[in-house]
Amino acid sequence: MLVSDRILEFYQSLTPPSKLPKKVETLNPYQSDAGWEATAQFYQKYYADNNSRRMLFGINPGRFGGGITGVPFTDPLLLEEVCEIKNTFNKRAELSSRFIYEMIENYGGPKAFYSKFYITGMSPLGFVMDGKNLNYYDLKDWKKIFEKDMINWIKEQLTFNIDTSIAYSIGQGQNLKFLKQLNDKYDFFEEIIPVPHPRWVMQYRLKRKQEFIDEYLLKLS
Repeated sequence: MLVSDRILEFYQSLTPPSKLPKKVETLNPYQSDAGWEATAQFYQKYYADNNSRRMLFGINPGRFGGGITGVPFTDPLLLEEVCEIKNTFNKRAELSSRFIYEMIENYGGPKAFYSKFYITGMSPLGFVMDGKNLNYYDLKDWKKIFEKDMINWIKEQLTFNIDTSIAYSIGQGQNLKFLKQLNDKYDFFEEIIPVPHPRWVMQYRLKRKQEFIDEYLLKLS
């Protein structure tokens, strides 16, 4: 079975945590025809092999990026213009996606990058509350809600021929802290390395963007 087949099988099986509050809406693009078609085209294009890859863990998909396209940190605009996967989604740019794809371009382009790396989220499903993106750790009792599912999600994704010597946390705050806690307990990876969150860079450190792209490239090398 190719890596692409395993990834698509995983995404198709996803369900939100059973203890998720009713006021929270789940973003699951893999249940829509357009989202599934985009996801399938992407992974069949870049992951139809048995390459070993390192994982990068974001927080969870957002409503203008992976929460629509099914591809982490990839908005509909970049999916079409850079990955050359046509789609009917609203072509709205998303800040984090812009940073990630500038970094990918500096790395050598999508084909080179995705042959070596697999991006996911601590939660591969996104969440919205009151019409706004919601980070999993912003919910009260979030560990009780998410921990069991996240452990299972990580274990399942490790079957994608993942290189477990190093994993990366996209974000240096709560996401990093929780990934390290789980890793200390379950020894998923030998080392966890943090990289700055793209949204933080684009909102607060835009003039230093290239510096942070270079940091990614150095740590990923």
